[in-house]
Order: sequence, then structure tokens, then C-alpha cells
Amino acid sequence: MISRIALLTLAVLFVLPLSAQIQPTLILRMSEIQPEDFPTTKADYEFARRVKELSKGRIAVEVYAGGVLGDEVSVIEQVQFGGIDLARVSIAAVQLFAPRMAALFMPYLYRDDNHMWKVLTGPIGRELLADLEAGRLVGLGWFEAGARSFYTVGAPLKRTADLTGLHIRVQESIPMMSLVEAFGVTPIPMAFANVYGALRTGEIDGAENNLATYYASGHYKVAPYYTLDEHARLPEVIIASAVALAEMAPADRELLRQAAQDVAGFQREIWASYEEEISRSLQAAGVLLLRPDNLGLWQKLARSVWSGQPAEVQKLLQRIQETR
Repeated sequence: MISRIALLTLAVLFVLPLSAQIQPTLILRMSEIQPEDFPTTKADYEFARRVKELSKGRIAVEVYAGGVLGDEVSVIEQVQFGGIDLARVSIAAVQLFAPRMAALFMPYLYRDDNHMWKVLTGPIGRELLADLEAGRLVGLGWFEAGARSFYTVGAPLKRTADLTGLHIRVQESIPMMSLVEAFGVTPIPMAFANVYGALRTGEIDGAENNLATYYASGHYKVAPYYTLDEHARLPEVIIASAVALAEMAPADRELLRQAAQDVAGFQREIWASYEEEISRSLQAAGVLLLRPDNLGLWQKLARSVWSGQPAEVQKLLQRIQETR
């Protein structure tokens, strides 16, 4: 006679889908520096869900948010040597391994957000992801990161002249330093974790970043003037360890690429919704969100950065401009 426990076990096996019965045979760790409720983190979890779905439960992606695995630079080093399998990182952090990616830092590069995504999802975007292989990194796909603008502690920025002489924190990359120098700013390369304290103590006059990060980091509490000059649109990238992928079957490597591409649309949607929500929250908190005067002059000054780029970057800039 079959016991009640045996009957229950059989019932569960028939009711649960096959994917729920399969235990993962491969677990991949994914690093994310943003908090749990941030759009990129939510998209990381959707990526993990899609990988599980495509692999029918064989591959599991564990997302470690909030920078618990380290800052972006140390995470990339660990990805290179296989200590971490996957990460969502800024292109500023990986640009050293793909010099042509400097083209994406150029100010006022795109006509609009749609233009950027035509570039990233087309041949140029695929080529730039492939360039990362020189650094033992595998580029899987792109994430939205909004437009970057200046924010300051002491006074709002309306004119380009208002920037002259200010000390502004930038990402630790030469393209970003060159960009702000075009406005007469003294760039202060600094790890992101140190920015809040530097703003609060007056070590720097301001910084530049996308609206979502400005809010999530709490920088608005000490730098309440945000100028929507939108001088750069820097996408972010999902990278994988070449070491980890070398141990996987070709079909599974392609599965990861597919999952990254599948989740891109989802991530763009939640990013847009998040920006709308936090714009209202920032204004309620007393933050001044303003548009600069004479944006054409801002664009003219910033465009001077283009002319100093290497020939290979200049060629890529031309192709980006020709993308329709």
C-alpha cells in the first residue's frame, strides 16, 4: 500500500513544471554596485530569471547587489580572472580594455535616446562588445543609464560661465576628464563611494551623473542644484568572465547573450518609469531641476573634445553620426 507521503511526492512531481524539478548544475555570481530597488538591479534579476528559463533550470544566476563584491574596478579584475562570473558595470570602468569605446563618451553624441539604441543594437554596438575580449572580458549586452548632467552644492548652473573654475568630480577616465575641461572645469577623478562626503565637506563643488544615481546615492541632500544639460549618454554593459565562459558549452554561452539582449527592453522601460518617479520626489524635497540657458553654446564648447580623439575613434564617431 502506497503511503500518504509517497502519494504527496507523486502529486508534486506531476503538478510542478519540469523546470521547477531540475536543480541548477551551474551557478554564476553576478555583481551589481547599485541597491536592490535600482533599475539596473531589477534588470539583473530579470536577466537571472531569463537565464533560468532559457536553460530550463540548469543555470542559476545569483545577483549580489549593493557593491558587496567590491567596487567596479576590483569587480572587473575579479571577472578577468574568473573570481566573479558576471557584472553590470559602467563603460568608464571597462573603456581601458576597449579604446574605441572612448567614442561613446563624446558629448552630445546622439540626436536622441532612440539614436543611441540604434547604434548599440547595430553593428557598432556588437563590435564594441567584441573589443572587450582583449581584456579577457565578454560583452553580453547594453543597459540604459540615462543622460548625465551637472549638479552642484553652492549655486545653480545656468550658463557655461557658471562652470568656470569649479572643481567637479568625474569618473576615473580620461574621456570624462577631457569633457568637463572643455567647460573650464577642474576635473577631480574620485571613486564614487567618496563623492557624498566630498560634496558635504566642500572638497568638490559638484559632480555629474544621471538623475537616477543622483537620487539613489542621496547626493541631492548635499548638492540640491541639478542642471539638465545632458552632456553625455553613457550606456552600461553586462560583462562575463572569459575564464568562466570557456568552461561552458557554446550553446550556453549563446544563451547568456540571448538573455542579456532579451532583458534590454525591460530595463529601458523601468529606467524611464524610475526617472519620472524620482523627478517628482526630488522636486518635493526642494531640489532645483533646471534647464541651462543657450544649450547650443554648451554643445559647441563640449564638441571641441571630438577633435582631439585618435583616428580610430574619429572613424567610429563618423559612423555613429551616419546611423539612421
